[in-house]
Amino acid sequence: MTWSLDKLAMNDIGDYIGSNIEISWLPNLDDLMKGYARNFRPGIGGPPVNVALAIEVASIDHISEVNMEYTMTVFLHQSWRDDRLSYNHTNETLGLDSRFVDKLWLPDTFIVNAKSAWFHDVTVENKLIRLQPDGVILYSIRVTSTVACDMDLTKYPMDEQECMLDLESYGYSSEDIVYHWSENQDQIHGLDKLQLAQFTITSYRFTREIMNFKSGQFPRLSLHFHLRRNRGVYIIQSYVPSILLVAMSWVSFWISQSAVPARVSLGITTVLTMTTLMVSARSSLPRASAIKALDVYFWICYVFVFAALVEYAFAHFNADYMKKQKDKLRSSRQAGEVNVKNAIVMFSLSIAGVNQELAVSNRHHKAPKTQPGSLGSVEVETGETKKRQEAKSEKKGGLKSLFKPIDADTIDIYARAVFPAAFAAVNVIYWVAYTM
Repeated sequence: MTWSLDKLAMNDIGDYIGSNIEISWLPNLDDLMKGYARNFRPGIGGPPVNVALAIEVASIDHISEVNMEYTMTVFLHQSWRDDRLSYNHTNETLGLDSRFVDKLWLPDTFIVNAKSAWFHDVTVENKLIRLQPDGVILYSIRVTSTVACDMDLTKYPMDEQECMLDLESYGYSSEDIVYHWSENQDQIHGLDKLQLAQFTITSYRFTREIMNFKSGQFPRLSLHFHLRRNRGVYIIQSYVPSILLVAMSWVSFWISQSAVPARVSLGITTVLTMTTLMVSARSSLPRASAIKALDVYFWICYVFVFAALVEYAFAHFNADYMKKQKDKLRSSRQAGEVNVKNAIVMFSLSIAGVNQELAVSNRHHKAPKTQPGSLGSVEVETGETKKRQEAKSEKKGGLKSLFKPIDADTIDIYARAVFPAAFAAVNVIYWVAYTM
């Protein structure tokens, strides 16, 4: 029983399709198209054709900073009046097959700043054509286009961009065709529902202008939409790792000066890691001469990481210098003790010589004479030597006081406070400058 009903239904459909049904209120398209010249615009030789445009955004697939472009899929609706196609058989609007478009005159609208574009044809060509009794035609197509967008990346990734979609007549000047936005185009349908990975659409506006070229004046309609970049992903992928690397470089301030391999390896590792992070972040950006906000932050972090490595080199140099000075002082003290012993010995010998001379002089009844090895000469020589040594030490002390070495542990103590405070101050200045 079911098979017979299905067969009956199929027969009914077949009979309906196969029969030559005439609907009385339908206009005869063949009569409408008699004498119709699709190569000429409506009302040629008269006033320009008014074409109303409306846009619905289906998706914004990709926004590329490297190529300065974005890819958008839109439904482009165009409406104009062609009195040659008016009919009075009925007040009904006719929905026609998309293949009927090839028989009609169409505005030669194109996307001015498009790099590439294509129509959709699955499962059939995505075109819509409707004809009203007064000759008004509604023509809608679905098109995907990759459009150029000039971007200012100075504040990247805290930047805001403005991209445009420019629509213009390619061959007809303003004497033949005039574009205007549709009265119903108060807002873009579908734009408020879009979820973009890197951007948020904050606002949009419509503009209309006349472009002057050597071949004439051409009407242009533009859609401007403002994009604000979402910063969360960049904070997680770039800023937080940079801050952690800088903080990691400060760990060396708490490591002993004697642990040379530990501090050197930590400093070199943070510097190389920071370099790798900078290179990987720049690989997704165009090779532009403009300095970006992210580049500035990377260089700030790089300077602090490198300064932490230089701080250890400076502290180690001071520690080594002070060690050498202590060794030199110890050796000079030992040499001084030897000199004192030698002086005592010489003093004792000189006293013995003086006593011997006194005895001889008493024998010969002569006055004592001062000899080079006598007590007085020793005192004079030693006094002059002391004065010379003190004068030299004062001169050397004056020069050394200007370049007095600092204890290595004291340098580390200062660095523990100075580096975090300086980095915090630079961060405040950076974020205020680029977010305000």
